[in-house]
Amino acid sequence: MIDFQNSEIFKLKPIEHDKIREDFHKFLIDGEEIFAAFKTIRDQLVFTNKRIIAANVQGITGSKVDYTSLPYSKIQAFSVETSGSLDLDCEIELYLSGLGKVRFEIKGEFDLLSFNKLISEHVLA
Repeated sequence: MIDFQNSEIFKLKPIEHDKIREDFHKFLIDGEEIFAAFKTIRDQLVFTNKRIIAANVQGITGSKVDYTSLPYSKIQAFSVETSGSLDLDCEIELYLSGLGKVRFEIKGEFDLLSFNKLISEHVLA
């Protein structure tokens, strides 16, 4: 499992759906769809309409992968911070029961306000 408690921040870059790890699709249940995807150097993170799934690539060869599923039902609160003139990154903070705060920093162009609406629809449902 990704050590969410001992990592200060996860720096992510948005990716297109055709760049998503193929194995993520094997985890999806009926009616579950990916609406946003991000990557770090080797790891990936997807937001679906049901949960967040993280793939933590391990080892030198990268053949070992740890998957963590974070259901929206465990999110107690969240915040978003848009980018500014000098700080071009936007941030998402999730407060999950049992894990505490998880913070994602998104680099590059990303429509955080539309994303906030999607997250709200699933967390507040």
